[in-house]
Amino acid sequence: MREVQGYPLPLGVQISENKINFSIAVPTEKKCQLLIYRAGRKRLYRQFEMETAVGEVRCIALTDIEPAEYEYNYLIDGEVVVDPYVQALAGREHWGVKKETARHEIRGRFLSQEYDWEGDHTLQIPYHQVIAYSLHVRGFTRHASSKVKSKGTFQGIIEKIDYLTDLGINQIHCMPVYEFEECQTYRNYWGYGEGFYFAPKSAYSSDGDGARGLKDMVKACHKAGIEVVLEMPFCTGADKMMMLECLRYYVMEYHIDGFILNPLVIPIESVHADPVLKKTKIMEHELGFQTVMRRFLKGDEGMIPDVIYWLKHHSEKQGIFNCITDQNGFTLNDLVSYDSKHNEENGEKNQDGPDYNYSWNCGAEGPSRKKAVTELRKHQIYNAFFLLLLSQGTPCILAGDEFGNTQKGNNNVYCQDNSVGWTDWRGLEKKKTLHDFVKKLILFRKEHDLLTPERELQGIDLSCCGVPDVSYHGEEAWQVPKEVSSRQLGVYYSGARTKNADCYVAYNMHWLEHVFALPALPKGYGWYVRATTDRGILDYPELLKDQRKAELKERSIVVFTADRIVEVETKKNESITTLTDDQSS
Repeated sequence: MREVQGYPLPLGVQISENKINFSIAVPTEKKCQLLIYRAGRKRLYRQFEMETAVGEVRCIALTDIEPAEYEYNYLIDGEVVVDPYVQALAGREHWGVKKETARHEIRGRFLSQEYDWEGDHTLQIPYHQVIAYSLHVRGFTRHASSKVKSKGTFQGIIEKIDYLTDLGINQIHCMPVYEFEECQTYRNYWGYGEGFYFAPKSAYSSDGDGARGLKDMVKACHKAGIEVVLEMPFCTGADKMMMLECLRYYVMEYHIDGFILNPLVIPIESVHADPVLKKTKIMEHELGFQTVMRRFLKGDEGMIPDVIYWLKHHSEKQGIFNCITDQNGFTLNDLVSYDSKHNEENGEKNQDGPDYNYSWNCGAEGPSRKKAVTELRKHQIYNAFFLLLLSQGTPCILAGDEFGNTQKGNNNVYCQDNSVGWTDWRGLEKKKTLHDFVKKLILFRKEHDLLTPERELQGIDLSCCGVPDVSYHGEEAWQVPKEVSSRQLGVYYSGARTKNADCYVAYNMHWLEHVFALPALPKGYGWYVRATTDRGILDYPELLKDQRKAELKERSIVVFTADRIVEVETKKNESITTLTDDQSS
């Protein structure tokens, strides 16, 4: 091991052939030394003065050093410091075990340069084709009911890929996967706050190698057609250049497809302008859709104009994805089961977490055996999925919502590293009907291109077919509801542009039944019921008896398509005949 001249940029560690370069920003008045350890050994092995400086950057290089056999830190004015640009950590392999940097228990590791990506690359799935799924790497499979071998890890997610693809998911949103300190006064389960942003979390890998674990997960997801998007909540005041360099690093080193960023912390314009990130999805967590749809769902008045806006808003414009629920609040099951948050177990006297959730418990707070309450909750959950998956923007489902996962009314499980904060997979069996409905609704969305346009619909007749690409109706056809008290809306999607059948979605969020007058169709065509709140996705389209109107029950949604009557009835009869023959044989 021999010291040679180093170079100041890039910051962090760079390995080239038989040399490792070390570079760190240190104020000129402070003394800095490089500490070298043998991998896995407690004692310090070598110490090097870092006197060469360019501005406030100290640099040094070592030759004749085998990266896999050593670890490193810095000593700055007598304090042991982990490299802010460290790419892998030693000492954090086990979740929930407190280690001290001052005692040399946490050190930087040198990232292996060898990894077989097998030709992998980012997927570049267009926004309008994405069905996203938000999860916590540990919480998604940590519960015993997940039945995976490597619980709470990147490998655990790999074991659930078949489940995700079967559901129809093609993009996952991962909460922070970088190295963060979970052992705090309150367990930092989510991972927000300061961290070593360049280093994937070692405890999220079954073998303690976070870098390889993340790469394996990304590669496996890509093979299955699933994009990987990372939430990167940099701390306020973080250096702009560091943040940009970090994003570039994850794209180049880990083939990450996109990031969820806070525009108040990192200038989004700078990210979009970066040439390396030009084709990377840059997304923001915006609550406009969530707030509006939650209020509409529970029957608030005056919501129709905002509902119209969010039903047609296209995600690609600003990188905004739609969600009814996310980690910062109730699960969908809890949204329809609780009026108030119940965060007592967090230890903050129920003072933490958002107070305004726009939730409604459907008549009873928390678990209930009353049939009227449970049926209404079921319908409201179905309605929520209709609102989410029939909107034009990119939908994002919170992990477990598709089978009724609950956090027992806790809307801020940041410290609940237990069954409250984990996804409980027992719901998949208990609420299989709900899961199957969500799966079929996702498929319905994918099969009807007019629901997922490449560009935002304009409300004008671009195809010269006599009908706008999208139009809005009330109980009277072609008349947008103007009354503040109205909770009814009809949305008519023309299929002329996509060669799909026209589609009409009727929303009645009122607690009373309402009758919708339907737009007239050309001769030979009829309105067919395809899905309803109380019946889910129908196996076969049902021709509406009265083609002039549709009666909607209270708090319900009905989806219609306009099809040629002869063709639909012929196909239906053929399907029934085939099914009967199969059963007979």
